[in-house]
Amino acid sequence: MPFFYCITGFVAIWFIFDFSDNIPEFLQGKAGLPVIFRYYWSQLPAILLLALPAGTILALLYSLTMMSRSNEIISMLTAGRSVIRILTPLFLVGLLLVGVITYFNWSSAPHAERIKKQMLNDIKKGTHTQTDGIAGHMFRNREQRRLWFMCHIYPEREEDPIDNVQVIQQNKNNEITSEWFANAASYDPTRQVWIFKNARYVELDPRGNILKSVDSNRMEVSHWNETPWRIASSVMNPDYLSVPELREYLVYNKDFPKRRLAPYRTHLEYRYSLPWQVMVAVTLGGSLGIVYSRRGILGGVAAALGLFFTLIFVDKVFIALGKGNHINPFVAAWTPLIIYLLIGCWLLWIRSTSRDLSKLKIPGLS
Repeated sequence: MPFFYCITGFVAIWFIFDFSDNIPEFLQGKAGLPVIFRYYWSQLPAILLLALPAGTILALLYSLTMMSRSNEIISMLTAGRSVIRILTPLFLVGLLLVGVITYFNWSSAPHAERIKKQMLNDIKKGTHTQTDGIAGHMFRNREQRRLWFMCHIYPEREEDPIDNVQVIQQNKNNEITSEWFANAASYDPTRQVWIFKNARYVELDPRGNILKSVDSNRMEVSHWNETPWRIASSVMNPDYLSVPELREYLVYNKDFPKRRLAPYRTHLEYRYSLPWQVMVAVTLGGSLGIVYSRRGILGGVAAALGLFFTLIFVDKVFIALGKGNHINPFVAAWTPLIIYLLIGCWLLWIRSTSRDLSKLKIPGLS
């Protein structure tokens, strides 16, 4: 019940603040209840990523301190149960929540922020956009030495995702050998074929003289490894990409400079590490929520909350260093988590040896 109250409270507080910020846009766009509901439903996975770990440690601290206050924990210990055995159900719940957060963090939560901007823009304009497009985009395929220039690209649109495109093919000496011009282009993933509409194909010699020119209403080109998503992903924000999209980006753009790939590698590792924050919350809350004297209840709660929210701050700092290519992406994503998990295990060991943290003395400190 405390866990339910904490999660509901976090979501409710976020809803109140977000609704108060966006109510001018809702009024300007004359958004109805179905549109507003769809908007907040799309944002729910992202807010749950924040609410679940924080709600877990708050609910856990409340429950354990209440049990300590009524001497239930001491009764369990005197009955022969160890601290680890008492906290085992909580660790199992923590693992279950890791799975839940992993599910949301896989794709729906990263997409939520991008959907938020798009929906708010549509609400203000009173329109509905099916796909998120990119204007004035250029893409270079370094492996096959092809250069794409396009007016607009809509990677999620099935019919003609590219408008007004020019494709330049170069040889090993960076000389232009052929060009394609088209009003629209689409991709058939089953046949792996690009289809150019109202197109012109031109062959050139090394000096730039036209050797051949062909005009066609429909022109097909095969054996190209580009896809609309790959072309568009070169400028996509890693914060908004799901785990499969981040993997695709790193595979298709592995020839990019290391500094250019650092944000994407860091966010991929962060997608894996973020769910385990809830286990840190369980470890810290479990070790500091159990107290043997009524004097230590407030101190234990304050210490647990302080450590957990410090973890969130340190985590953001390390992620920023990883995105800037100052440290390894794996180190950036996992180091804060491992450090605070070790702190939690150390505190849990102290509790297991029946020592009171308030009376713990560190050598060299008075």
